[in-house]
Amino acid sequence: MQKHQHGGNIRLFSQEIGCDIKEVIDLSSNINFVKPRLDIDFNQLNISSYPNYDALYQAVATLYNIEKKQLELFNGATSAIHILFRDLKLKQCTLYAPLYSEYKKSALLYGYEIKPINRLKDIGKEVVPNSLVIFVNPSTPDGEFYDIDKLMREWIAKECTILIDESFLDFTPFESATKYLKEYNKLYIVKSMTKFYSSAGIRIGAIISNSKNIERIKQHEPLWKISEFDSQYLQSALRDQSFSKKSREIHNSYRDELIEILEATSFIDKIYPSYANFIMVKLKDIDATSLQKKLIPYKIMVRDCSNFDFLDKQFVRIAIKDNIAIQKLKEALCEIST
Repeated sequence: MQKHQHGGNIRLFSQEIGCDIKEVIDLSSNINFVKPRLDIDFNQLNISSYPNYDALYQAVATLYNIEKKQLELFNGATSAIHILFRDLKLKQCTLYAPLYSEYKKSALLYGYEIKPINRLKDIGKEVVPNSLVIFVNPSTPDGEFYDIDKLMREWIAKECTILIDESFLDFTPFESATKYLKEYNKLYIVKSMTKFYSSAGIRIGAIISNSKNIERIKQHEPLWKISEFDSQYLQSALRDQSFSKKSREIHNSYRDELIEILEATSFIDKIYPSYANFIMVKLKDIDATSLQKKLIPYKIMVRDCSNFDFLDKQFVRIAIKDNIAIQKLKEALCEIST
């Protein structure tokens, strides 16, 4: 078996185990299984003209209660991350890890000296003054949400440039770090539309900051970078006003159910608290690779977390999916445990 380190490569998984792709139960991917109701016919889209983004920017700005001039959109949050590292041109970067691997990749690509902090064990460790600080909230791969007010005060006092990644915040009832924008001009907030709006194939991500920072970033951006299909999908999804509440309610219910199943599993040592659409567990008497192999007969994928900094082969992430998937996982774990 090849490593499926990012999660969600169901095509490769199905080929390797010799099953139809529709039979795979993908608990490795952190994409929302609840989908918004769309009110658009994509066959009727006018794609002969160049796209205009005014309505898209307004829809996203309204969603996050900001002004359009505080927002720049990109071809996915990963693109936004790379562009911001390139744009800032700082020397040192503090990564509160474990976190999304593209942050480390970007830091190395653009020549930053990396100072990792293990947020699971040493979150209070001091950061380097004037460095770039990266904090994912809710975190990945564990899904914890942090009250970062104390950390923000410390980072601001040291005049750090701050990047808060809120790609999973829409799954929670918590307040965004956008409230700090008025008081600190070196704050950037990354948003991914992929996770919550169930659209890994629709590439839209955002950076939110003060208008001067956004204007600087825009100067280096191409005129057209988001397709009309991407734009219209997201606008349609945002018009489904019942989606956010419904999605959070469903995830809260299924999260509780999944936790009960995991608590009853003999080879799970620890379940980490999560507000996102996934749960990280620490295994005992078995490692991630062995568990993945044992789940192959059930056509179930889970995420090996060993490629995250400060984690090892004892950690896996399990996504919250529909009730059928949860019940099949329960059956598999019961049989594996016996």
